[in-house]
Amino acid sequence: MSQRVDVFALSDAAGETAVRVAKAAFAQFPQLDIVYTKYPFVKDDNQLKKILNLANEKKAVILHTIVSKEISEIINTYCQQHEITYYDILNPIIGTFGQITHEEPLRRKGLIHELNQNYFDMISAMEFTVNNDDGKNAKGLLEADLVLLGISRTSKTPLSLYLANKNIKVANLPLVPKAAIPDELWHVNPKKIVGLTNDMNVLTKIRRQRMIAYGLNPDTAYSEEDEIQRELDYSNKIYKELGCPVINVADRSIEETAALIMEQLNINGYTKS
Repeated sequence: MSQRVDVFALSDAAGETAVRVAKAAFAQFPQLDIVYTKYPFVKDDNQLKKILNLANEKKAVILHTIVSKEISEIINTYCQQHEITYYDILNPIIGTFGQITHEEPLRRKGLIHELNQNYFDMISAMEFTVNNDDGKNAKGLLEADLVLLGISRTSKTPLSLYLANKNIKVANLPLVPKAAIPDELWHVNPKKIVGLTNDMNVLTKIRRQRMIAYGLNPDTAYSEEDEIQRELDYSNKIYKELGCPVINVADRSIEETAALIMEQLNINGYTKS
């Protein structure tokens, strides 16, 4: 039986940073049974006291992104006194930056999620991407910051949405041997196009599982190796004609593939340069 570890993620804002850091760290210990509990918008002493007492009772690990110096000191002191393992994620970094720059930090919660122009640009990118998913709008290929191409099950849609969250307007187009390619694609700068591909064995497995999930026979042309190879050959031919970069998504997470794409497009991950 695997060892259970309770992880409490505390924040005075949405709490996404604390959870992501925790999951990134504990991903290195797949043998453990990690139970994450997120406590966002921690603001008053009574709420905090209940959380800390529960953490002590469960022998939980605490990770927090509390920017308030007073509240973070309460958490850190309590954990030290009760021998609770804890990680103050932001304050050591904030302190170091303050020393380097000789500037006082604002210590205002939720700044990363402020409703500024960057936020509204992200919403615009998300709307554009949803409206230009799966080849819905051929004209969108010319307006997009990025065009993703690929045969079925090459992660076009999840990648598009992930990149839209980085303020990138994405249009994606499925490549099907018998379907016509929109003329607009040939007028897009190849530097703004990325071709996606996948390994045969991965595609076969994914497509069979998809058919089973729909209650259908997995042994169809959709999951047949000769058909998949024909689609792969067709897509590679298109990529060569376009002169666009190609990324194999096999055994890569959405985040890893997105990072490769942003590197290819010279995008720093948040704002188009």
